[in-house]
Amino acid sequence: MASIGDMLVDAGLTREHLDECRNLAVRSGESLDRIVLQRQYLDEVTLLQVYAKHLGYEFRKSLEGTKVPGEFVDQVPVHFARNYNLIALDKTSDGVLRVATCTPLEPHPMDDLAALVGGEVDAVLSPRLEITGLIARAYRHKADGVDEALDAVAEDGDIGSLAAEIDEAEDVLDVSNKAPIIKLVNTILFQALKMRASDVHFQPYPDRMQVRFRIDGILYDMDSIPRRVQDAIISRVKVMGKMDIAERRLPQDGRATIRLGDGEVDVRISSVPTSGGERIVMRLLDKTSKLYRIDEIGLEPHNREMLGEYLDYNHGIILVTGPTGSGKTTTLYASMAEIDTTQKNVLTIEDPVEYSLGGVSQVQVNTKKGLTFARGLRSFLRQDPDVMMVGEIRDLETAEVAIRAALTGHLVFSTVHTNDAPSTITRMIDQGVEPYLVASSIVLIIAQRLVRTVCQHCREYQPVSEEWAAKLRKVGMDTSDVPQGIAFGPGCDECFQSGYAGRTAIYEFLPVTENLRTQIMDGVNATELKKHAVREGMTTLREDGRSKIKAGLTTPDEVLRVTQLDVE
Repeated sequence: MASIGDMLVDAGLTREHLDECRNLAVRSGESLDRIVLQRQYLDEVTLLQVYAKHLGYEFRKSLEGTKVPGEFVDQVPVHFARNYNLIALDKTSDGVLRVATCTPLEPHPMDDLAALVGGEVDAVLSPRLEITGLIARAYRHKADGVDEALDAVAEDGDIGSLAAEIDEAEDVLDVSNKAPIIKLVNTILFQALKMRASDVHFQPYPDRMQVRFRIDGILYDMDSIPRRVQDAIISRVKVMGKMDIAERRLPQDGRATIRLGDGEVDVRISSVPTSGGERIVMRLLDKTSKLYRIDEIGLEPHNREMLGEYLDYNHGIILVTGPTGSGKTTTLYASMAEIDTTQKNVLTIEDPVEYSLGGVSQVQVNTKKGLTFARGLRSFLRQDPDVMMVGEIRDLETAEVAIRAALTGHLVFSTVHTNDAPSTITRMIDQGVEPYLVASSIVLIIAQRLVRTVCQHCREYQPVSEEWAAKLRKVGMDTSDVPQGIAFGPGCDECFQSGYAGRTAIYEFLPVTENLRTQIMDGVNATELKKHAVREGMTTLREDGRSKIKAGLTTPDEVLRVTQLDVE
């Protein structure tokens, strides 16, 4: 059989690079595969395929859909699996545990694992990202060590002892050799990230501190923490956010970056003093989370086609509107990702920059230094832009600069906080913008809400009961609209027994037509504007929600929950 060196050369590694890597491996003590990867001479998939062939191991490029044996999760601590990138895939008929690894030349972790599980293990090679993803999915239903961390806090005589120093990016997976309080906070954050939480609340009560996670827009009570630990936890979180630990009577804001293995998560921290003690909310912004494309955000075909047309405009304002947490930023980013940045100069000013967009110059608002939305937008006009995005139009100054940019031949994207598309027009006028400027600059308004989608793992269709029929009538549907029944999730481990997993958006698209422009300049109110738009064919939020119910994506409960104020 050919040597590993010859096989690597056949896979694309040059002889010079092979000799260089071998010399480095000898000098540093690192394994050859690690050196090749560090130098980026071969990609990981190619390298693992070569080693799989050489060592006689199976290679799996994807671990999607793999169900990890329960005994592995019970017997192997999550930090061991994470540190060594090892996860069980299945068990053979003769009791051998087949384990995925991305480091074929490191036998010691596999030996330690065999001792942990008390049996024989066999290696399967797989890419590192696939393994870390499967570890996260396998361990997300465990208590994640919160109870153990609380026990450690209880045993620690000096609860106030707190490591005041913090790394540039704290790794929440690294809980070994940490002070008990740090271990507890890191463990809670790890649990939150695995459960896809967008916010973590530390809410004080007279007898305890309640940890709550917001998942898919809904708050869930999680762990209860003893009252005596409250001050230490608050101090630890403040240290992470570089806030003033001694100040307990004024609200404070802070920011931190935490690591989850290779990925980074931005954390915005807010503390407010309450009668029961300080209350902390941490907003988690996962930089590694998926950046959605325009075909993946829940647009109906006619709305997708309409948005595609407007993205080709070379001037005008496209506004996305809705309450906080309604997915406006996701829609804006998906739209911006459609624009050809090789031919167009695209600039954004945001608060904060949530995702990194390739080929786009992104600026962070800094009010302390005087860099506001309006000032940033003004400076953009001197940067020869084609397309600009401003995070939010929240005052007259920003609105006026955005309108001037749109009228001088630039395409401008932004967001506004209003209940529906037509009321956005009256909001702009109420802010002090002249009606003729609103009419001539805005080309498209998109109102949206997020609804939870029925869990794909436990979804079933139920016959329409009297209760469901009443809810359908409230949404404007009847039983004939759902001949297959109502899509419903009874709850399973995958959706944490909620029946819902993930979210999609419902939309209301309002193109500003010539007729609408005339009405805006005539000072027509939002209700009349909406009636006129519906007559012209506008699909309201509720109507879009109805189509999602018919498709079995969501339930009448969800559509009613997010469209209470949507009067057709």
